[in-house]
Amino acid sequence: MAQPITPELVVYGLTMAGEPQVSPDGTQILYTLSAVDRETKKGSSQIWLCGIDGSNPRRLTWSGERNSGGVWSPDGRRIAFVSNRVEKAGIFVLDLDRPGEAREITRHNQAISDLAWSPDGTRIAYTTTFDPENPDETPPDKDAPPKVRVTRRIDYKQDGRGYLNDVRFHTFVVDVETGERRRLSRELRDHLFPQWSPDGRFVSVRVPILNGMCSYLALLPVDGGEEIRIGPETGVISVWAWSPSGDRIIYAGDTEHSFQDDFFVYDVASGTTTRLTDDLDVSPVGGEPGRGAPAQPVWLDDRRVLFHAIRAGASGLYTIDAETGAIETVVRWEATHAGMSVDRDRRYVVQGHTSFSEIGEIAVHDTQTNQTTVVTGYNTQVLTEHPPANWERFEIERAGYTIEAWLLTPPDFDPNKRYPVILDVHGGPQGFYGYTFTPWQQILATNGFLVVMSNPRGSGSYGREFAQAVLQDWGGEDFKDLMAVLDTVLERPYADRERTGIWGYSYGGYMTAWTIGQTDRFKAAVCGAPCFDLVSMYGTSDISHTFGELEWGGRPHEIPEKFAAQSPSTFAHRATTPTLIIHGEEDERCPIGQGEQMFIALLKAGCEVEFVRYPGGSHGMLRLGPPQHREDVFTRILNWFKHYLGEPA
Repeated sequence: MAQPITPELVVYGLTMAGEPQVSPDGTQILYTLSAVDRETKKGSSQIWLCGIDGSNPRRLTWSGERNSGGVWSPDGRRIAFVSNRVEKAGIFVLDLDRPGEAREITRHNQAISDLAWSPDGTRIAYTTTFDPENPDETPPDKDAPPKVRVTRRIDYKQDGRGYLNDVRFHTFVVDVETGERRRLSRELRDHLFPQWSPDGRFVSVRVPILNGMCSYLALLPVDGGEEIRIGPETGVISVWAWSPSGDRIIYAGDTEHSFQDDFFVYDVASGTTTRLTDDLDVSPVGGEPGRGAPAQPVWLDDRRVLFHAIRAGASGLYTIDAETGAIETVVRWEATHAGMSVDRDRRYVVQGHTSFSEIGEIAVHDTQTNQTTVVTGYNTQVLTEHPPANWERFEIERAGYTIEAWLLTPPDFDPNKRYPVILDVHGGPQGFYGYTFTPWQQILATNGFLVVMSNPRGSGSYGREFAQAVLQDWGGEDFKDLMAVLDTVLERPYADRERTGIWGYSYGGYMTAWTIGQTDRFKAAVCGAPCFDLVSMYGTSDISHTFGELEWGGRPHEIPEKFAAQSPSTFAHRATTPTLIIHGEEDERCPIGQGEQMFIALLKAGCEVEFVRYPGGSHGMLRLGPPQHREDVFTRILNWFKHYLGEPA
């Protein structure tokens, strides 16, 4: 009998290979290998090196618990990386041609990320936080009381970072030989993911505002001068790349806040922008600070550009003609890839790889043969002993839309048994599910549940119209799509319609809270970090002052009836479903007050309800929280459904 995937296994038993970077000559891959120790409960990460085919893996870093973010110098003879081997975070350079320790280049009191070598290999651009009230990074006086917080800016806090005021990520440049460094960015805004111009005169960065709800591209002159802005402040830019000669920049962005990127070309000399596409039906992967760098496009020649995007929940490589905007598919996988690194000759594309059956591996696509190979196997043995769930893709037609869905079943699935069914709702609502190893889905499915997931209207990766179909209609047609998907599964003889549960996080938490106020069909619910009351959400979330107006159609005083009609809080008094609420106490995206309001409402309604709070937990705690908290969350979800839905019969 197959051993199930457990909460302990996904937290402590998996080794994650990530941040892969192919060497300029295309012969080697630099990557970060991360794991969490079962005994100490502490995570560690080290830099490794292997051949382009995954052969001869060897560890490069031994000092410090966390070494990551490795990048090759342009000549391929050195690597730069970030390490905590010093008291402060530091940038180190290791010469691969000479034995010995890596050399420290610079250090900061705060985290460092996004290293980028200059074209001539003499300087490194990077990002770290900068406080204009403490430019020298003087440690706070431990005996002094906390500072009074005074702000006048709307983006004064951010999930995962807490209270910010004017503290932001800034872009610095450091000389590799002397260690002399300068701050390039001046605006009191984040400046992320630096990328050098081919001639080394500019560093381009993404500048998010309103906590990432909008962003533009900035060209920072390295040797002085005014920055150049590309794109409107009311739009969004996700990925970009300089042309080989540096005369143009291609970028993907959304100038109208329409929830779908298109491609544009910016002419550096004239300062003019040309739109290449309209209603692109794939979604370039833009990355988030602290959670992964963008999969930046790569110019194959003076006209064709290679890029990574998601289409209908699946990763793929595509090319775009920088003159006509014509798109061609290179390859599409039943997998999800992250990042994108290409060698000097544009032969190998190296990316992080996960699928329904794999996680934490590295894939290499050979553009000459058009073949993709997963070259690592760090989790092969453990996932052989603990097989992932079986999966099946299906779709339904409803009210003018095709809704894509997947069903996960236990590895030892027996169609003669009857299984409890759990509907899993993704976040967003412009998020999406797809071909990836999702810990809670694998835990539930391998422990005897059927797990149903889908991309109802409003989901990303299906084009602009589909993404916009949920606007001003939360809990409307999206809810009906989800119920129709579930009903389709319940038509199968092995799906027990009398034992169904629902679970979701963020917008999925909203939908869970909404659903139990609309129907009593579910025997159990788990609600993670919900948006429960739109009015209070508008004023307390770090993004809803902008996001909410886009999604809900206005401000609370402008459309009070709509805010009430689409709030789960309005209908919670009707709920009867036993519900587990899980929430991080430092969540700034869907603040803890949302969970608190829901808890009281369900108690007053007479529901069986349990409220679990995670101190220090941000909105991203399912992926970024302490190992003990992540294990606890997954264990509670599993046990709640086991208690109320039971085992297969």
